[in-house]
Formats: sequence, structure tokens, C-alpha cells
Amino acid sequence: MKIDSIDHVVFTVRDLERTCEFYKSVLGFEVVSFAGGRKGLQFGRQKLNLHVYGKEFEPKALHPTPGSVDLCFITSTPLEEVRRELGEKGVPIEVGPVEKVGAVGKLLSMYVRDPDQNLIEIANYVS
Repeated sequence: MKIDSIDHVVFTVRDLERTCEFYKSVLGFEVVSFAGGRKGLQFGRQKLNLHVYGKEFEPKALHPTPGSVDLCFITSTPLEEVRRELGEKGVPIEVGPVEKVGAVGKLLSMYVRDPDQNLIEIANYVS
């Protein structure tokens, strides 16, 4: 078997509308509906599917918990511009910019928290 990519990741959230608004207004994701009214957050060729805590769809993780995700998003926008945008939107930067190592090279990263306190890394690859 050879896995090529990630199609989607499922986030368990407390407040569906608040989560959708954060990812739409802060990160520019598109809110999409599918499969009878379920919600997801589309970006590039990937998607975050959303389950509301206590009302998860089957099958699901054994212990779905809001705030348990630590995920890195790569952006082509320079991090200084990302920092400015986050400041304008009132989103505090928890850490960064700091150097990290990504899947295919060195990263310059900043960390923020979403409404469920998931740790969201926003990064640029650097040469």
C-alpha cells in the first residue's frame, strides 16, 4: 500500500457556527455542506469535516474531544503578513514565528488557537 495524501480530517467541536466563522474569517476556508446538512471547511484539495461534540457521526474516533487537535497549515502568504492579518482580526499569536521541521523541509511557524483551543500552526517553508 502507498498512501498519497490526506483527504480530510475530522474536528469535534462544541459550537459549529463559531468554528465555521473562525475558519472562514481568520483562515479563509470555505464553509461547505454535504451529506444531508453536515458541515466542512474546504481549503485547497483538503477538508476539515466537523462533528458536534455529543452528536458525532458514525463511525467516529473512540474518544472524540474538542480541543485535542494539533495541526499545521502551510501558507504561501509571508508570515509577517499573516501576523498583521491575525492582529487586525484580534487573534492572539500563542508562539512564533519559530523555526520547525515540516514533512518536506524547514518551516517558519506561528501558532494560534481556534474556538475549541485546538493548536493551529500556520507556516511557510523556507529554503
